[in-house]
Amino acid sequence: MDWNNNPYMAYPGMSPEEYAFLQQGTADMNEVQKGRFFMIYGTKRRNPQDLMLCTLLGFIWISGVQRFLVGQVGMGLLYFFTGGLCFIGTIVDLVNYRSLADDYNRKMAYESFQIVKMGY
Repeated sequence: MDWNNNPYMAYPGMSPEEYAFLQQGTADMNEVQKGRFFMIYGTKRRNPQDLMLCTLLGFIWISGVQRFLVGQVGMGLLYFFTGGLCFIGTIVDLVNYRSLADDYNRKMAYESFQIVKMGY
């Protein structure tokens, strides 16, 4: 596999599951559609390590930033006003930061697939 010309490897923190999902989703696209997909998806995707850092930020400053980043505004406000549910929710998010990022990225991939398929 040529890592230099592989657009999937341009995203930091990509899991093997995300890689397989994106490969499967873009298999029937032509090169122009793939280019559009990677441009759209790249702006929406969240890096799991960024979510982990934002979760750690909840222990020393503001809780819930990670939830705002993945579009869960209600949970973000709840974490903000309750101190990360007394730090218990923040600890759970610290353990599950990768699944938060994977779920969000999968939703953004579906959305990006639809935009490209509709003719962007």
